[in-house]
Amino acid sequence: MRIMLVTDAWEPQMNGVVRTLSRTVAECRDMGHEVEVISPDGFRTMPLPTYPEIQLAMGAKKEIERRMLAFAPDAIHIATEGTLGVAARAICLKWGWPFTTSYHTKFPEYLSARVKVAPLQAGYAFMRWFHNAGDRLMVATPSMRDDLARRGFKNITPWARGVDVELFNPDKRFMGGKDVYEGLERPILLNVGRVSVEKNMEAFLKLKSPGTKVVVGHGPQLEELKAKYPDAVFAGSRFGEELARYFADADVFVFPSLTDTFGLVILEAMATGTPVAAYPAHGPKDIIPGSGAGAVGDDLEAAVTECLTLDRENVRAYAEGYSWRNCAIEFVANLEAPPPKQRRRFWRRLRKIGGHMRPRLPIRLRRLLRMKPPKPKAPAA
Repeated sequence: MRIMLVTDAWEPQMNGVVRTLSRTVAECRDMGHEVEVISPDGFRTMPLPTYPEIQLAMGAKKEIERRMLAFAPDAIHIATEGTLGVAARAICLKWGWPFTTSYHTKFPEYLSARVKVAPLQAGYAFMRWFHNAGDRLMVATPSMRDDLARRGFKNITPWARGVDVELFNPDKRFMGGKDVYEGLERPILLNVGRVSVEKNMEAFLKLKSPGTKVVVGHGPQLEELKAKYPDAVFAGSRFGEELARYFADADVFVFPSLTDTFGLVILEAMATGTPVAAYPAHGPKDIIPGSGAGAVGDDLEAAVTECLTLDRENVRAYAEGYSWRNCAIEFVANLEAPPPKQRRRFWRRLRKIGGHMRPRLPIRLRRLLRMKPPKPKAPAA
């Protein structure tokens, strides 16, 4: 297939969304698909307020149209709700071309945490407006699917995540006889992520659990938390092999976030054999219970204590069940693409008229593409 991915979050940003999309693209290409990525690179940009690492592309609509016409994709996936995503959504609706979207961040909760005057209801109204225009909305976990369905989101379908089990590996624990936490009191309680209010970092740093709390990452709350919690170790950002060592040498990974939709770092920690303690929020409550690879509960200290009793080999074995190849296969299966003859005819006609008119797909075909995914049959009594 010829797949076009439109995303406001892309390299060199380092976060779970970017890692998910970049690995999915790499796996799709390895499977023989041709993937064109439209990202902020090459556009005039401005930083996203309160999150300057994300650059919003400005005035990109005409260039997106041009690239769509030149690439003539079989399927279009719009991954984020930023300026590129909104522009691509408008183009697809104008032309009557089907597209899919994905829900990576609990944007309403994020906005409410960062901007106190922003009502949660308004954030969800925007997200419904954005995603319900598409033909399928991909989400990472069953609990996230159920929550969005209750809030009026439509055509929701699962899209699992994966982990690099070669990079994040138990063999890196105390590799070469060295400990990245040498000199620190154990157990080592680790958190990796953006140091910002929506990540609920203080719930981690307030823990009375014995040992040393270590934070890997940067963010707008970093200096404030450094001053407030002098006993914690703030190690800055780490990448690649070095990050894998930080995961592997830790004793427990603590994930206090209540706004993530999955939490890719959970799998990365587990892949090194490090168990995960978390609140029963979207993501952790779908991944951890019954896994033997971590503990969830409203009492985070009790979850940490339980994690210290778990077998690291069992933790690693559980993480091995998450594959980036399976993630990519599911992603491709979720895409919406008209039949080959129909789409070739569509793009030929659209190129001929320069993209200025609306050569919509036949109404019967559009209705078929917009049908909700079939509900699973109930098991026989």
